[in-house]
Amino acid sequence: MIKTMKNLAATIAIGALSAGTAVAADELAKDLTSTIALLGLPCGQVISAKRLGENDYLATCKDKNRYRVYVNAQGRVVAEKQ
Repeated sequence: MIKTMKNLAATIAIGALSAGTAVAADELAKDLTSTIALLGLPCGQVISAKRLGENDYLATCKDKNRYRVYVNAQGRVVAEKQ
């Protein structure tokens, strides 16, 4: 599980580096959808994502839930309901 979370953090970081294109935005939304689902939170599908900082995003889900998804100081991916 820890390895999976580190892989997700790396995926989010890679997505952030290429966030300038529509394709990258779609990939980021998919990555955030997967991350939120793996953390056991309801979402369905991320329909928009706003970058707040390095490895820090605000994801809005199709079901109207919003989550701040980020990597904490311990290196773990966290999703907090907003």
